Amino acid sequence: MPIELTSTCRYCHSTQETNFLATERMLGLGGEFNYASCPSCGSIQLLTIPEDLSSYYPSNYYSFSSLQPSGLLRNLLKKIRIRAYFATGLKFFSPPFGGFWLKKLHLKFTDRIADVGCGNGQLLYELHVSGFKDLHGFDPFLESESQLGTGLKLWNKEFGQTDLYFDVVMLHHSFEHMADPEQVLKTCYERLNPGGMLLVRCPVTDSAVWKEKGSLWVQLDPPRHLTIPSTKGFVAVAERCGFENQEIIFDSTSFQFWGTALYEQGEKLDSRKIKTYFSEKQLEEWEQKAIQYNQEGVGDQACFFCIKPGKKVEA
Repeated sequence: MPIELTSTCRYCHSTQETNFLATERMLGLGGEFNYASCPSCGSIQLLTIPEDLSSYYPSNYYSFSSLQPSGLLRNLLKKIRIRAYFATGLKFFSPPFGGFWLKKLHLKFTDRIADVGCGNGQLLYELHVSGFKDLHGFDPFLESESQLGTGLKLWNKEFGQTDLYFDVVMLHHSFEHMADPEQVLKTCYERLNPGGMLLVRCPVTDSAVWKEKGSLWVQLDPPRHLTIPSTKGFVAVAERCGFENQEIIFDSTSFQFWGTALYEQGEKLDSRKIKTYFSEKQLEEWEQKAIQYNQEGVGDQACFFCIKPGKKVEA
């Protein structure tokens, strides 16, 4: 049986709603899904979750791809690069997997770090070979637990099932796949040490593309995205859970434009089709437009930097 959820907004607790239907487009499976948009905070939530979501996460889904290890020389260069980036802040040294959000977390190489919804663990692997020593990935869809080296473990269980405490907890585009954002953030708060940092990166409904294109917006992604907050909605639920929101940075890309435009053409989400429909000039214009949208606060994804109040205990 499908899971019927209350229409009360999971972010601001408003009982008002505006319903709309959205179609699965990424894989071309079709089917209509009932969403509610909150008139108060602007957040979105799926009202009926399919009983079995596995068909919407096929074996070739991007987070299920195989981890790509690198050799000893490249790993040494990664260690040098990240130290140069931390020391100088120069974009030239910015690692491709992290960049600005990595530096803003003020990480130490000895920090215990959790990646919730880690997929194949590639991000944690990159941090590991760059010198971080206490890394944990959590994803209940992993086939088994695995130790990828001293100081890097992937757990095939929910984050709430661990008894470990962390200095940093990260959710990179996994938050929107979880049905109960308040419970997720409560768990993060409980598992963080005082003074610990939370980073959540996810789509947001502040998006100008969402307001212009509605259910064609590529990051609506029904039915995989169970909730999508507005920045207002996210801050509301994070503060209810005890967090202090330090900063919000929009980090959207041209994907919001070309992905949505592919849907307008009746296509699935297939990056191989990009050059069929769009010129290099158009793609470059979209890259510049994404930068502009981020500066204006109307990009379609954002990074939330939150802190658990309290004095951080230095090791």
